[in-house]
Amino acid sequence: MQTPLGSGFTAASTTDDVLEGIDLHGKLAIVTGGYSGLGKATVRAFRSAGAEVVVPARDVERAAAELADVDGVAVERMDLLDRASIDAFADDFQRDGRPLHILVNSAGIMANPLTRDARGYESQFATNHLGHFQLTTRLLPALRKAGGARVVSVSSRGHRYSDVHFDDPNFERREYAPYPAYGQSKTANVLFAVELDERERGNGIRAFAVHPGSIITHLARHSDRELLRQGGFLDENYEPIIDPARGLKTAEQGAATQVWCAVSPQLDGYGGVYCEDVDIATLHTSDVPDADVLAVTPGAFGVLPYAIDRDNARRLWKLSEELLDRE
Repeated sequence: MQTPLGSGFTAASTTDDVLEGIDLHGKLAIVTGGYSGLGKATVRAFRSAGAEVVVPARDVERAAAELADVDGVAVERMDLLDRASIDAFADDFQRDGRPLHILVNSAGIMANPLTRDARGYESQFATNHLGHFQLTTRLLPALRKAGGARVVSVSSRGHRYSDVHFDDPNFERREYAPYPAYGQSKTANVLFAVELDERERGNGIRAFAVHPGSIITHLARHSDRELLRQGGFLDENYEPIIDPARGLKTAEQGAATQVWCAVSPQLDGYGGVYCEDVDIATLHTSDVPDADVLAVTPGAFGVLPYAIDRDNARRLWKLSEELLDRE
């Protein structure tokens, strides 16, 4: 299935474009990271089409303030680095038996200095992958009740920086490097979508992973702004450059792909694929991680084979269960 559909959309398409003619009244969505950047653009898009939206957040007060200009969004407490917090959120959500039609795992951190959670797990892998793995698997009963749900994992072209190091995912025996750690977590996002789709399609759940584009949001707070300028992400005034052909997008353009994956009838019958520029991406010809973290090239980059490998996906699922079982 990892072949473009010819969706008719482009890198410059926005959330409004992909939602044209789509009615989400009666649908319920959860969007992690839904109070800023791409997540907020996604929440705004779902609400504009009539969906109910729940945004889990570690800082409920801050999230509510950021979403004050979007009517009808419920903000609930959850911390992706806290196992008990995720369980509590999932239990509360499912207490009244509501079906969950859309889950967008959009929250994340990027290229931060080495930090670890209370279990000793490296924070990018723990936040970007493990927290979302736990949340999604805990919400499976609600997703199954929808009778046709979609789960969207927001990955990145940055998956090319590293595959998953199954023997040392938490940098306990190798030197930590921020971008390879980020790349590992983004590869994990893709592999998770592959295996989730394989396991749950019979229950009506389809899963997708997306590269939204290179959007300079709060996510890039740990990045060197001078390097971003030299790499062509920022102009001479250190303002974001918007050039969709090179993947440099507005939040509404960036969120278009994850919204498309969440709701588009063009994807009926599809799942377990990596998408970018509002279409299924091509399969990249190389299976070798790319160390050039500032490469910005025109056109779709595609997905590296190791990120959609079925054996890797099954292995990651097993590893994730083992890591979450540890005290």
